[in-house]
Amino acid sequence: MSEKDKMLKGELYNGEDDELAKLKYACKDLCFTYNRLLPSALKERTALLKEILGKLKGHCTIEQPFMCDYGFNIAIGDNFYANHNLIILDAAKVKIGDNVFIGPNCGIYTSGHPLDYKTRNASLEYAKEVNIGNNVWIGGNVVICPGVTIGDNVVIGAGSVVTKDLPANTLAYGSPCKAIRDLEK
Repeated sequence: MSEKDKMLKGELYNGEDDELAKLKYACKDLCFTYNRLLPSALKERTALLKEILGKLKGHCTIEQPFMCDYGFNIAIGDNFYANHNLIILDAAKVKIGDNVFIGPNCGIYTSGHPLDYKTRNASLEYAKEVNIGNNVWIGGNVVICPGVTIGDNVVIGAGSVVTKDLPANTLAYGSPCKAIRDLEK
């Protein structure tokens, strides 16, 4: 089994694998180009996002700079907006629903590293899928950790670190992020 196959199955894989490095550099080169486009070059930005991302359902605005690892693991729904400095580490799938808005300086991380230093020092890592529902608003400086699912209609307060799933229709914030109260449906 290739290291890419292991990565996509959520198993430990060698993060320094040559095939993965080629895929990552190809994506990072596209992100580099995207980040140097004029902000007013909307058609060119959209065309490049379609090339970078695995699936783009409809209207999408990602303010520059934007970085991701592979791109092909990212699926974004319609009416998506991300402010400046979005980072998506997409060694596993990242699924984002419709009408999702993300504040500046946010990170969505599927990648993780073993706690055992010998395994970690052997360049082994893992990735867990992240799912974000519809109508989600994520405040600035939020970090979403590997394996998290965020339900529909969730609002996440600025500066939160999301380490566990968040149920639909809730306001959540904190470090670690917790559902604080229900929102009207």
